[in-house]
Amino acid sequence: MVYIHSWQEFQDAAESLYSKAPNNTRYSVKWKSSEGKLVLKITDNTTCIKFKTNSSIFLNRFESLNLSIMQKMQNQRRREEAPGLTSAGDLHSPAENDRASPIPAQTSSAIPTQVPAAGGVKKKKPKKKK
Repeated sequence: MVYIHSWQEFQDAAESLYSKAPNNTRYSVKWKSSEGKLVLKITDNTTCIKFKTNSSIFLNRFESLNLSIMQKMQNQRRREEAPGLTSAGDLHSPAENDRASPIPAQTSSAIPTQVPAAGGVKKKKPKKKK
């Protein structure tokens, strides 16, 4: 296991490792509250890279990395451009923007939006002492 000390090197290595073997790559996050440390680990059973920090500055970068990897896992492109604009600045029709998404729209019967609360176990009432 190799700890990488530079965030940019870790992010580049993590994204390239996932791109090489997306089916075998695992990504884990550990927060050690007693020490105030954040440990990120990504491995593909051959290569293992880790990043450790106790600085809160890396939280935004960590969120950005999570978003990037999750989008790759969902096979989506990152949307940094203004809606309706291409890199050349040409306008799209809204229908073209809908077709650009690799994930089809879900139907209303696919997943319910509200799920009933799960029933819990009733606590026994304590007996009154005489």
